Amino acid sequence: MIMNYVLTTNALSKEYGAYKALNAVTMHIPKGAIYGFVGQNGAGKTTLIRLICGLQAATSGEYTLYGRKNSDKDIHKSRRKMGAVVETPSIYLDMTAEDNLKLQYDILGLPSYGGLAELLKLVGLENTGRKKARDFSLGMRQRLGIAVALCGSPDFLVLDEPINGLDPQGIIEMRKLILKLNREHQITVLISSHFLDELSKLATHYGFIDNGHIVKEISAEELDAACRKCVSVEVTNVKMLACVLDGMGVKYEILSDSCADIFAKVNISKLTLALAKENCEILSVQEHDESLENYFVGLIGGHKHE
Repeated sequence: MIMNYVLTTNALSKEYGAYKALNAVTMHIPKGAIYGFVGQNGAGKTTLIRLICGLQAATSGEYTLYGRKNSDKDIHKSRRKMGAVVETPSIYLDMTAEDNLKLQYDILGLPSYGGLAELLKLVGLENTGRKKARDFSLGMRQRLGIAVALCGSPDFLVLDEPINGLDPQGIIEMRKLILKLNREHQITVLISSHFLDELSKLATHYGFIDNGHIVKEISAEELDAACRKCVSVEVTNVKMLACVLDGMGVKYEILSDSCADIFAKVNISKLTLALAKENCEILSVQEHDESLENYFVGLIGGHKHE
């Protein structure tokens, strides 16, 4: 299957003197994805976003946006298909939400203010009236920043740490908005964050970056398999447990002569009864799974020791 990518980077690097902010970054963002760009503060996430938005030039390497290379004289045509909120929302605090959007429409040279009311409703700011953006909550300002980025109807939305500083309600509203933009409006989203638990509720694909270097790219399905949930059981006869689990068609791993991990949702009552028939007792049961945080820490740890 040929994957259709909105953005690919090839050995993209950015240096500031002797400091390498990005080190030969190669990444692939599929069309229709919510791509979670994961890394600690200072890992290089914002630098990469600034490069693809045309705010800075790469030291070496290249990227392709909607089929055009960054060296192409028509790259600005591809950039018209993307909207971005980099670091802080580009909004005027002494203006209303509506006036902020009107100004962005004017900057883009759009022929009319058609669709403006729908855009305000989409981001949940339709009832803010004459309220100035300075009186908005941080979450409202972030959503207004996204509305500004959506002026011109981009197909690709780039969000740099969009939930930083938000309260729980603000995080929920941001999550709902991003999912709506992706699922109902078919907008591909690149979202950089170090809040892994929140990203796991959104992302279809991930790119893990550390010290300016992409450590791994992985789909959500592959990540779920890598962080698979399991039930650890301790029994009196692990060989009999293996026979019973084989009969149930369940994946498992024998850890010792009394313990095993079962990689499936199992009905413990049924398992207990099945084992009892073979004179095998369950001594303990414990559910656990590797968290995304643990997976990321493991990746970085492994990368650092390469």
